[in-house]
Amino acid sequence: MVTALYRRYRPETFAELIGQSQVTDPLRTALRTDRVNHAYLFSGPRGCGKTTSARILARCLNCVEGPTDTPCGVCPSCVELSRDGGGSLDVIEIDAASHNGVDDARDLRERAIFAPARDRFKIFILDEAHMVTPQGFNALLKVVEEPPEHVKFIFATTEPEKVIGTIRSRTHHYPFRLVPPAQMLEYTQQLCDSEGVAVEPGVLPLVVRAGGGSVRDTLSLLDQLIAGSDPSTGSGRAPTVTVEYERAVALLGYTHGALLSEVVDALGSHDAAGVFAAVDRVVQTGQDPRRFVEDLLERLRDLVVVAATHDRAGSVLRGIPEEELQRMSQQAALFGQAELSRIADIVNAALTEMTGATSPRLHLELMMARALVPAADDAERGALARVERLERRIGVEGAAGAGAAGAGPAAPAAADAGSRTEPAGA
Repeated sequence: MVTALYRRYRPETFAELIGQSQVTDPLRTALRTDRVNHAYLFSGPRGCGKTTSARILARCLNCVEGPTDTPCGVCPSCVELSRDGGGSLDVIEIDAASHNGVDDARDLRERAIFAPARDRFKIFILDEAHMVTPQGFNALLKVVEEPPEHVKFIFATTEPEKVIGTIRSRTHHYPFRLVPPAQMLEYTQQLCDSEGVAVEPGVLPLVVRAGGGSVRDTLSLLDQLIAGSDPSTGSGRAPTVTVEYERAVALLGYTHGALLSEVVDALGSHDAAGVFAAVDRVVQTGQDPRRFVEDLLERLRDLVVVAATHDRAGSVLRGIPEEELQRMSQQAALFGQAELSRIADIVNAALTEMTGATSPRLHLELMMARALVPAADDAERGALARVERLERRIGVEGAAGAGAAGAGPAAPAAADAGSRTEPAGA
């Protein structure tokens, strides 16, 4: 049986932990200078490394060369606390969700009195610490405030505000954060290379987006995609697993990039028949209309970035292939910046209205109808969108990128022409 990906690649040192330098750097400094506190509180979103960091800290404290910021990895304590180890008698992990009462706190107090069986410290790791009742915390207060010399406490929680203040005030609090997308993309690519897995362009950005910054969730999704991908054999080569874009889109529930490009092209060329045909295909294929609107808003955001940054879009939109960026640049040229912003606002408002709607398809079609008709927008942004459209019709230089204000002397003339000809055009 194959071990889960997030377990096979669980970090064993602080140097291997990604995206949490605000936690690992001060902890390593405290270990090097021998200024380790008796109690710690690790808080943050799920799957970001709180429990893993607690185990690493326990390895650093009980290593035969410790306290050290880099465990040796070969002593009995390091081996027992490694990702493949069976656990140590002197490092007690407690699930606070099921051991949260006064009796459990009293039992922990009694166990803390006794010296470690072999190692330097007896370390208690309380996972899901916010589940401990106030009475349980109060029963722990005295031993957390003045523990024996050989005892260390590490509390891990996703809701630090539920840990009572008297406990929090006696700990060093380290907040964990979601891992940035760029760092997660690089990390998942390294894991795929280590596993000998090939991924088609566009797959990893979808996985990172679905993971939402949680390392464990991201690796679980990637593991699921790898497990469901067929191995391919080349001429004279060993079988290689290839994660296909089509399968990733189907499994993760996102809208296919080709369909999004088709809708954007139809909106840019004001092809109402093409727009509503794409909407019908979304509904007929069983896709969630709200998910489609979310994906369309994400694509419009990318187009706004491409229109604003031009050749430097790759530094903002990481993980997107160069040919896809060129395609998006061509799509952005079909719109002006004002029109892109106007359509994005319409899509965003429709996304809010679709929450709990009884007829999502109706909201989706009305959203497309409003996006196709800039004359229906009486605001200044709608007027700018109409001016940009007229500038593109008469071939004003730079109209798509600069908007209504970027055409110099031609802009007032175009605006005047818009006031005279818009009714007929609409």
